Amino acid sequence: MSRRASIVFAAVVIGVLVAAGASVIKGRGAGGAVAHPGQPAIEPAGVVAVTSPPPPATATATATATATRKRVSTPVRVQIPTIGVDARVVSLGLDTKGALEAPKNWGDTGWWSGGARPGERGPGVIAGHVDSTTGPAVFFRLGDLHRGDPIVVTRRDGSRVRFTVQRSASYPKTRFPSRAVYGPTANPTLRLITCSGTFDSSSGHYLDNTVVYARAAA
Repeated sequence: MSRRASIVFAAVVIGVLVAAGASVIKGRGAGGAVAHPGQPAIEPAGVVAVTSPPPPATATATATATATRKRVSTPVRVQIPTIGVDARVVSLGLDTKGALEAPKNWGDTGWWSGGARPGERGPGVIAGHVDSTTGPAVFFRLGDLHRGDPIVVTRRDGSRVRFTVQRSASYPKTRFPSRAVYGPTANPTLRLITCSGTFDSSSGHYLDNTVVYARAAA
């Protein structure tokens, strides 16, 4: 499943959303794009392609709710023992074209800074490359996760928040479930995203995205 190809980041979590369609994020990874409520589509290295993002009202309501409560510290590291991941988390914003930026290093993951911080109510979204020009990247084995597997996110202030995998699913980038991934949740949740499926050498992108859904451990 490792493919050596020079891959261009499409706009939007690995990355964030686009209205009725997916715009593409440019970078150096494998993949498609990820959508975020109220944001254009993104595609962090080997991340996702998004379509049908939630309406702007949903994103506005989420942002307002976040602003009215005390925020937790930002994430700096994610550990997923089951698949051997112990990686830095970098903060990702949007570029001048409104697309989610991608991690510059294949071994880093990227957190969408416009969304919830891991441990806050709502979905924290972390994306990563599936492979690189020389072999597997940080989220190469993301699809191997199963219900009950642990995920630990370390924050800048040294605190940690633990999550438990609930399920994982793969979607064609043309039918990315933006609402399910980026929509508001009553409790702290986490979404991990990467590219998957067949690699289309003509476009330089994977056709699918894998999303892992997790919730904060009790």
